[in-house]
Amino acid sequence: MRDSVAACRDADAVVLSNEAIIPGFHQIAEALGAPHCTGLLQPVRPTRAFPSPFTPALPRWWPLRGAYNLASHHLFLRAFAHFFRGVVPLLRAEHGLPPISRREVWRGEEAAAAPILFGFSPSVVPRPRDWPPRAQVAGYWFLDTHEGWQPPEELSAFLDAGPPPVYVGFGSMVTRDPQAATELVLEALRRSGQRGVLLTSSGAFIEEGLPGEVLAVRSAPHDWLFPRMAAVVHHGGAGTTSAGLRAGVPSVLVPFFADQPFWGRTVHELGVGPRPVPHKRLTADRLAAAIGRAVSDEAMRERAADLGERIRAEDGVGRALEILKGHFGA
Repeated sequence: MRDSVAACRDADAVVLSNEAIIPGFHQIAEALGAPHCTGLLQPVRPTRAFPSPFTPALPRWWPLRGAYNLASHHLFLRAFAHFFRGVVPLLRAEHGLPPISRREVWRGEEAAAAPILFGFSPSVVPRPRDWPPRAQVAGYWFLDTHEGWQPPEELSAFLDAGPPPVYVGFGSMVTRDPQAATELVLEALRRSGQRGVLLTSSGAFIEEGLPGEVLAVRSAPHDWLFPRMAAVVHHGGAGTTSAGLRAGVPSVLVPFFADQPFWGRTVHELGVGPRPVPHKRLTADRLAAAIGRAVSDEAMRERAADLGERIRAEDGVGRALEILKGHFGA
């Protein structure tokens, strides 16, 4: 956080995000007097519409579900602020700010009038009616990287050699036994009758001994690769989920932790992917069944294509800039 202050000292304005929100507000916004707002990839504002992305969801038939949803957001925000209860008073003291109680640590940003920008599509998570006006859903913030990027010859040849394959990659998630994880995925692809592209850069899978129907790649831009797939299997991180939805192909989510189960539920409820398979319950049978439905369910494929078209028509970055200019000034 001291490095963050040094980086932001001469900034005209600051966008606080993720772990920096609470200490950043006290250090950067208050100590430096920098105009600020918040930018987030997960819908973590309290609402009755859905639970916090970091807590379990109740069944739709459960009574008082709205009250539970609202309480789950407040519980998460309090727990999140709890991690900073010791460091924030120290940081405030370093900048000569008045002392605050540990209970006041989380209230600073809540009391501010600055916008809260959410970088996801309103077609994926509609803005809840009970959010305050300063909470705005801008749309996804894509960083397209494939312009000028050329795929390796091996990848191009593989894609040209047969029908669209299924992408399988767990991002930065690491499996305990890469050999066993690779064998599980290969068996699921075999049972579902699909070719595969396997992302191996995180160490979740191994590259040796793959059959001719599966190609290992260490990296490839999602915005280039995903539209060329029959379906995408991934861990459900916010960024990978957005790339899969924009590509317009069905997504099979294998969530590990944090907000990943939330995105798995969201994709399934939108009808653009089968029910998520938690990583702890992942088997070749379950993954094969999910892949099989993703590639064969025509209604699901049509919904995925329609959602992808709507997302591609949005300009989340442009909308976010409009809101920032309105708040900070041109």
